[in-house]
Amino acid sequence: MPIGTETVLLVEDDASLRALAVRVLKNYGYEVLVASSGNEALAIASELHTLIDVVVSDVVMPGMNGRQLVEKLFEFRPEMPALLMSGYADDDTLRRGVLHGDTAFLQKPFTPDELARKLRGVLESKPIKRSVVAPAWRASANRY
Repeated sequence: MPIGTETVLLVEDDASLRALAVRVLKNYGYEVLVASSGNEALAIASELHTLIDVVVSDVVMPGMNGRQLVEKLFEFRPEMPALLMSGYADDDTLRRGVLHGDTAFLQKPFTPDELARKLRGVLESKPIKRSVVAPAWRASANRY
């Protein structure tokens, strides 16, 4: 299985799934920034003086859903690819209009290898233009 070195912004509202995903991603070599909501993810993305190579987000979350989050992130990080995941059936999620054909999707539950493979595919399918969006580095409790 390919090992990553990129920085992942992980957005998951379920604490146990979030902890599991952090462990999996770290085991595959990724640096992980963690958010429990769309608003927290936006704050991390706008405050850090660091690169975020990809966002991995749950689709169905209280407040802002994953697609809304990705659209907001694209406003100031248009080059950043996204991987959305959900435990709801693909067809149901698509019917709700949450996903569009241009966004990678991973059905929950998934194995660690499935997550790693899908993430690697997303990272390799779209060239990432490196950019810095914030003026200064701030240490964050959400950085793992």
